[in-house]
Formats: sequence, C-alpha cells, structure tokens
Amino acid sequence: MDYENLMLGYSFGSHFAFSEPPQTPLGVMGNLLGRTIGNSLEFMEHRDYNIGDDLRRIDWNSYARSDKLAVKLFREEVNPHVDLLLDVSKSMSLSKTQKSAATFALTGFFAAAAAESKFSFRVFVTDNGCRVVERSHLTPLEWDTFKLETLNSPADAIQKSLPAWRPHGIRVVVSDLLFPVEPMSFVSQIVSDSAVTIFVQLLAQADAEPPEQGHVRLIDSETNEQLELYIDTISREKYKRNLIRHQENYSLAARKYGAFLTTVIDEQFLKNGRIDDLMKMELIKFSG
Repeated sequence: MDYENLMLGYSFGSHFAFSEPPQTPLGVMGNLLGRTIGNSLEFMEHRDYNIGDDLRRIDWNSYARSDKLAVKLFREEVNPHVDLLLDVSKSMSLSKTQKSAATFALTGFFAAAAAESKFSFRVFVTDNGCRVVERSHLTPLEWDTFKLETLNSPADAIQKSLPAWRPHGIRVVVSDLLFPVEPMSFVSQIVSDSAVTIFVQLLAQADAEPPEQGHVRLIDSETNEQLELYIDTISREKYKRNLIRHQENYSLAARKYGAFLTTVIDEQFLKNGRIDDLMKMELIKFSG
C-alpha cells in the first residue's frame, strides 16, 4: 500500500468537490436529481405512450382531456455517495514508470473530493471478484491495505462478482482499460443503475508512447511472458493507431450509455494534481 502517494492525491483532491450533475436542480431532502428517468417524486415531463411502457405511468387525466395516451416521466434521485472501482492488476504498476504512484494518488484524489462534497465514499478493488476495501469510508490512512498485483482484469473481476454499488450514486472507474473485453458490454455493466459514471483511463507515458526505434524486450506485466521485438516507424505508428481506435471504442460506449471518459497520463497528474477534463465536463469543481 502506497500511503505516501495516496495522501498526496488526498491533498490534491482536497481542493475539489464533485459538482451537481449538469443542469439538474436540487431534489427532495437535499438529494441531487440525476439526468436519467427514475422513480422519484420529481415530475419531469410527458411523452407519448409506447407499447411496453409501464401502465402505472399513464396519465389518465391527460388522456381524459386529449384522448391521447401519455406517460409521466420523473427524474431519478442521485444518492450523495461515490463508489470507486480500482483496477489493481499488475499492469497498473508498470515497472520503470510512475503509473503505480498515480494510481494511488488518483484514489486519494477522489476520496478527498467526495469528502469535500460531503458525500460518502467507498473503494472496490478488482482482485478476487470486486471486493470492498474495508474502512475505505474513512480517511485513507485508516483503510485496509491492497496491492496492485492481481492477474485478473477488471472484466474478469466483474464477471465473478459485481461490486455492491450504491444505487443512484456516482461511480468512478480508474483503470488503464488495456485488457481484452468488448467495451460496450463492460461499460453497460458498470453504468447500470448509477446516476453518474466516470471512467478515468490512467496510462503511463510508456503506454501512450511506444518505445523509440530499436530492439526491445517486452515483458507482460501480468504473466511475465517475454517477447523480443524490433520497433521501427511502421510498428510505432501501428501501435498508436490501435490505441486511438481502442480509446474511440470506449468513447462510443460511454456516449451510448451516458457515461463520461477521460484519459490521464501518470506523470502529468502527479505534477499538476488536477483533472482538467472533468472540470470541463462540470463533474468536479474547485471547492474553495
């Protein structure tokens, strides 16, 4: 457990808070209202009835006036709670990079931002299924320990057991997303029943930029399998194109399911301690 960088991130995050979901008012008893359709008492709008709609939502008074079937839509209440799902596979501690340090710093960052928002907070890790980190609702120095060393990918962990998400809360996923899975399926499982979902793709500089031209030995960080390669201009460009395509597939999945996606480079985050994309998306804000 890297408490030093966990607390560094906590220091960074203490200057930020989670924003209210964009363009949503305050709801009953101070809860925030989400942008998705739900079952709260806050009326949103009418729309035409479609076959298969819940008959209990038909507005019979409107039908009596217009002789046209319409259903009532309601805003979904947002639970003031943040669940963070942390990829703890060995790829998050890539050797000779600052990726491990940034992983712990990002975890601390979101814990502090939740505290500044007066939101409750928990961390789930993707080792043997998705398990909660004991005492992660407290300050980071009180958390149970965990390491970035599992051979399971987040997709493997979710298939084994989903996190015990808080319904209608904010979900944050920190991962490099560099594991074999169909993005649409992976994103849909995480977004389901959430109010806001944020995917933070954490890459080392070495992930984002392949090695320069020459002979290299690649070692799989999770299996220790070794591969001797000669990197030339063509192979570098092919790697970069594949990475961009991979990111575009996640971006498409995020847009389809109403989630948010940003990419963070380890060295940059450790240097400036902020995530500008999330501020532009109005998901976090300065807390001062």
